[in-house]
Amino acid sequence: MTTTVLRMLTALTCVLAACANIMPVPDFSLEKVAGKWYMAGFATNAQWFVNRKATMKMGTATMVPTDIGDLDLSYATLNADGTCWRMTHMAKKTDTPGRFTFHSQAWNNDNDMRFVDIVYDNYAVVHTIKTKDGVSEILNKLYSRSSEISDDLQQKFTQFSLDTGILAENIVIFPPNSECPEATAAPAPQ
Repeated sequence: MTTTVLRMLTALTCVLAACANIMPVPDFSLEKVAGKWYMAGFATNAQWFVNRKATMKMGTATMVPTDIGDLDLSYATLNADGTCWRMTHMAKKTDTPGRFTFHSQAWNNDNDMRFVDIVYDNYAVVHTIKTKDGVSEILNKLYSRSSEISDDLQQKFTQFSLDTGILAENIVIFPPNSECPEATAAPAPQ
């Protein structure tokens, strides 16, 4: 048992060390990444995902560059009961174009996010190292400009995720889903 646990920890350490060296795409364009994307796929060995992946569906993400080079991220997914799950993050630019960092208030973790493959009018693969209480996990996301995901793109995302240590059963292309209505701002207090 101890040997098995040590082997798993060694493998995880190797995967995380390799993932720390994954670089963003060269010539990343903050302006071209702007706009609406579909959250088409997730890949992670994190327990929260393993427990929920069977019920997850496609959602939308809006990426808005700021004047200082940060990236405002807004996510929305329509739940089965008609309510919408929403989350926002302000991803701070780093010295490396295409790499951003942010702290998630909702999950209380630090995120190192990299755009590792992108065709701006088609898809983006984003690799994130999430760290909480000294423990790091990998989350790969597939974004698409369309809700229809080609077989080639699914295979590309799957292979990248396998290469970053994600188990095959934890790589999911989400089924289509209706979209949440646009969020409306609450009126300012009088």
